[in-house]
Amino acid sequence: MTHTNSGDWFFERTSLARDGWESVVDKTIDGWKYTGIRVAELNGTSVPLEATAVERIIVPLSGSFTVAYQLADDPGSHAQVLAGRKSVFHGPTDVLYLPTGTDAEISGTGRVAVAEAPTEQHFPAAYIPAEGVPVELRGAGRSSRQVHNFGTPQALAADRLIVCEVITPAENWSSYPPHKHDEHIPGHESHLEEIYYFETATAKGLDAPAAAEPFGYMRTYASVAGPIDTLEEVHSGDIALVPHGWHGPCVAAPGYDLYYLNVMAGPDPDRVWQISDDPAHAWIRETWNGQEIDPRLPYTA
Repeated sequence: MTHTNSGDWFFERTSLARDGWESVVDKTIDGWKYTGIRVAELNGTSVPLEATAVERIIVPLSGSFTVAYQLADDPGSHAQVLAGRKSVFHGPTDVLYLPTGTDAEISGTGRVAVAEAPTEQHFPAAYIPAEGVPVELRGAGRSSRQVHNFGTPQALAADRLIVCEVITPAENWSSYPPHKHDEHIPGHESHLEEIYYFETATAKGLDAPAAAEPFGYMRTYASVAGPIDTLEEVHSGDIALVPHGWHGPCVAAPGYDLYYLNVMAGPDPDRVWQISDDPAHAWIRETWNGQEIDPRLPYTA
């Protein structure tokens, strides 16, 4: 099957449910090779992670968890408590990196995501506490957003995975100007698949009625690498896949904050995130000069 439209690369919450997970993205999706994600909602329960050839980062979205794991090169058992956070809009969380071939079980209460990338290369397990997560305020004005760079090459030793999360306050735009990373051009652009996992919430400081339905929008369109056409209203738990193409903006609607977890990996020899802006919109960056960062940021605990 040739993927060309939004329905092929956008998945509503639970539409990818499997084996006790709310959502699973992996190589079973036609045309998907380099990245994966698992999302679960636990209520004092647990989910297993089999010892397969993938490296992983476990990310508490809300709540707290304990990860029991056994490394391929260590016969002993290990456990790591992840204190987590109230929600994705309450600052960074502590995370746990597990190397390829690690058997694990996650238990606790709340929502948890597991970012994955296939690899045979082994790196040490690593715990990053919340206070050790690099927090970046990117853009300016209505293009201000907050980025937690816990899974980037600068913060974590890994083989393929590049993982971060982005908070976009109500009425702001992120993943903008539209950009792409679907060609390997050394020193200029990386070839990376990308997953967007979304959550939405009433904006901080607002008292919304019970009937409120937080939402945002996400756009992806064709590049020379291939056809794709995604323009979707996004809600908590939805997932958009970007195999190639220009992507952006992600737009937070008035009254509602937008969060996404980005999972990237690809076939390039180097683990690096390099992008090309769409030439039609790259000039927008210059308009940020002299503008202040949105004073609502940073969002913290």
